Amino acid sequence: MSRVRVQNFAISLDGFGTGEGQDRDAHFGHAGERLHEWMFATDWWEPGGSTGIDDAFVRQHDDAKIGAEIMGAGKFGHPGWHEDPEWKGAWGPNPPFHTPVFVLTHHTRPSITMEGGTTYHFINDSPAEALEAARKAGGDRDVRIGGGATVIREFLAAGLIDHMHVVIVPILLGRGVRLWDGLEGIEKAYRIESVSSPSGVTHVTFNRAGV
Repeated sequence: MSRVRVQNFAISLDGFGTGEGQDRDAHFGHAGERLHEWMFATDWWEPGGSTGIDDAFVRQHDDAKIGAEIMGAGKFGHPGWHEDPEWKGAWGPNPPFHTPVFVLTHHTRPSITMEGGTTYHFINDSPAEALEAARKAGGDRDVRIGGGATVIREFLAAGLIDHMHVVIVPILLGRGVRLWDGLEGIEKAYRIESVSSPSGVTHVTFNRAGV
């Protein structure tokens, strides 16, 4: 069976995966781009950038083994996006997903086909139901849980994530949406490894035992 993966999900030292005050012009709220500056410095993002451990991890985003993605409404867009039926998300006309993407939302709408192979499907389902739909769309390939923190937390709580890569960024946000709330002891279900980067971030991988 295909694996369920989280890739390149950045959190602050105090565990926040996004800041407070998200809107159309501030997709990560008051965090701005600070959670992802390590990524912007890589050769994957900008040719000529760093080619070390950060670049090696971020390149896994383009893995051909990913057949579908699940994300929350907050990753797709800003609060209130559903009020504009013509708006097609925060990721531009050619989103970087290139697979079917299942957006978990209370505000469903018809599917949207974008450039580059991304099709957004808007569903109001449980994590298990969303995963069933994504696996059907992705065939034998893996399913990526794209975020945000609330969606990843729900999938972890349901025991549905096989592999997770979290990037701990050395900043303190103080407010926003935290990843780890309510997940005490979750580490017992995984083999955990970490590696530090010269950029200052720490890459932590979680692999479910036996998967």
